[in-house]
Amino acid sequence: MRLSGKKAFVTGGRSGIGRGIVDAFRAEGADVVACGRGEQPDGFEARWIRLDVSDPNAVFDAARSLGALDIVVNNAGVQVEKTVVDSSDEDWDRVIGTNARGVFNVCRAFIPQMSLGGSIINIGSISGTVADPSLALYNASKAFVHGLTRSVAVDHGPAVRCNAICPGWIETGMLEAGFDLAMDPKKAETDAIARHPIRRFGQPSDIAAMAVWLASDDASFATGQMFTLDGGMTAASPLNPGLF
Repeated sequence: MRLSGKKAFVTGGRSGIGRGIVDAFRAEGADVVACGRGEQPDGFEARWIRLDVSDPNAVFDAARSLGALDIVVNNAGVQVEKTVVDSSDEDWDRVIGTNARGVFNVCRAFIPQMSLGGSIINIGSISGTVADPSLALYNASKAFVHGLTRSVAVDHGPAVRCNAICPGWIETGMLEAGFDLAMDPKKAETDAIARHPIRRFGQPSDIAAMAVWLASDDASFATGQMFTLDGGMTAASPLNPGLF
């Protein structure tokens, strides 16, 4: 029960990585509040609030209503599968509004009322360091998250710690949408798995396990860091190991 007595707030907690983190935090004893744009999902046992993190006024209202927190997880994110040339103003507002401005809004509103030594965990991505094809705005938004993570750690320590988890390819709807762009989605998936030394894609529980550690007192010396969890994919050369 590494998080016993701690209160956590998780954005984008409906499904995927966010839901995995909510469940892991609760299993470790945390009092968890999660949010999303829609209604509370079926079977969701944590407290739920409706919130669009791209709306600064709504985020400030949520911060006032929730009060002091020990842990904040910025997980809410969206993805549009387009190049820069193909992206519209609406795509910009949707992706940057949630993935970048949303993280900024939550950090700005919640940091002043977090408990001393609190932990902020931002969900970045390997796509913030290396570019996935046809994900221009998503790639850019995650690079922003990485930069903001460092700034929060530097500017607001030791009052809070701030780190980012940078997942690789995790089995969620976003991964499926990425493979759908390929000429042969099944072949692309097989090739992708071969590029992972661990020979599988990640699960939300893999990311949640890191989030639990970062939220706990065991990680009291960790701040301003980007923790890559990608099954070793970015450690390998561009050569496909499945051919050797």
